[in-house]
Amino acid sequence: VSTDYDESDRLYFEELTLERVLDIYEREGASGIVVSVGGQIPNNLAGPLDDFGAKILGTSARDIERAEDRRQFSDMLDGLGLNQPAWSVLRTKDEAIEFANRVGFPVLVRPSFVLSGAAMRVATDENQLRNFLALAADVAADKPVVVTKFILGAKEIEFDAVANNGTILNYAIGEHLENAGVHSGDATVILPAQKLMTNTIRQVKRYASMIAQALEITGPFNIQFMGKDNDVQVIECNLRASRTFPFVSKTLNHNFISLATQAMCGLKVQPYRISLLDIDYVCVKAPMFSFTRLRGADPNLGVEMASTGEVACFGDTEHEAFMQAMISAKFKLPSKDKFILLSIASDTFRDQFWRSAKVFQDLGYKLVGTPGTAAFMKAKGVEIGVAKKPADEEDEDDCAETGAPSALKEIRQRNVTMVINISEDTSRKDEITAGYIMRRAAVDFDISLVTNIKCAVEIAEALERGYDKFEAKHIGEFYKLPMIGWRK
Repeated sequence: VSTDYDESDRLYFEELTLERVLDIYEREGASGIVVSVGGQIPNNLAGPLDDFGAKILGTSARDIERAEDRRQFSDMLDGLGLNQPAWSVLRTKDEAIEFANRVGFPVLVRPSFVLSGAAMRVATDENQLRNFLALAADVAADKPVVVTKFILGAKEIEFDAVANNGTILNYAIGEHLENAGVHSGDATVILPAQKLMTNTIRQVKRYASMIAQALEITGPFNIQFMGKDNDVQVIECNLRASRTFPFVSKTLNHNFISLATQAMCGLKVQPYRISLLDIDYVCVKAPMFSFTRLRGADPNLGVEMASTGEVACFGDTEHEAFMQAMISAKFKLPSKDKFILLSIASDTFRDQFWRSAKVFQDLGYKLVGTPGTAAFMKAKGVEIGVAKKPADEEDEDDCAETGAPSALKEIRQRNVTMVINISEDTSRKDEITAGYIMRRAAVDFDISLVTNIKCAVEIAEALERGYDKFEAKHIGEFYKLPMIGWRK
């Protein structure tokens, strides 16, 4: 790791500010500075360092700014003819609201030069948009804030690569299990991508190549795309090693950052011989969270990052790798002597899940749902009990009309083994309030919580295939699998 003193000649524990970096640069008599492996802050310092005469190794400070500045990057994409969601630069709140009304809610508020999606929010109405714009303007300071159309139901695609003078040397394409709208640091990432159509992959590669050339990239970079109905759009480009970079290197058994370092230092570089289609295994990265230590925090995922760690596991199939990754991330599998609580706020997501509910039923799990969810599932032939939604954090009373037990009481008495609460796609106050209370109770009482419909379906499919029982393998066993087309 970067703080391992055995890996460097000298290690400084100093704050990452312009003054301190320049002090160390001068003290060491350094021939250059690498800003693409330290996250967001070094990228933000690239311009000021360049202004003071420091040599930036790899992609130039000017091109880093073109990628980080939302307005410049969107202008560049328009100039290249690459698809992106409709966008507008914030000048006044009224202009932003006019734009949102024109393209239709929901919209995404995106500050520039920020880490982990700070102050990034999805606004579903005018009041939310006004509040989020004020927050984004505070975080972004004098940098542009862009408002873009938020595409519902799109798949997010990760493109990690190393380039040299605008030419891509090696790349990897992964897909998020969750739909676009969950921060990449919180998302479950599958590599190689398993469910992308050939035309989608072709578009991703073509777009990435054009962006790499336009920004004259040398070194590591990450581009996030979203795909829907076989149409690809660009979300953003980070001219630095992303958090999926070591995940890619471990999966492909080739050191991408070593290749990037050679390119940034101006050495002769030879691409690795890699064919993603010839890899006979799957690797899944799952996030880890610390909600139990954050009293009162809402354990729901969105466009601003919440995870504090991640694990990755290999498997012969996507579902095997997914289940191992979830268990490694401290997810506890449901037991059959207690209830699985379902609370899904919209018919759209209920329709996506009812077949999975039947899978749980057929496997012998007992189901209970909040009134709307239970009624929908019963209409589909699912055997499910009813639990009353809590009105507040003290509401443990049974329903006066039906006698249905309180969902909150069932959680607190540990009669529930897993909570599946999908509150997205709703802005109704009662859904948000009741959902938060149940999510928070699940975390506080150490009960497995699932808040994304895609993850809930994947868990059911993995259990149906018997992947709750598996024998862990050494990573070397996957690397030794016979391959066609490439060798180290």
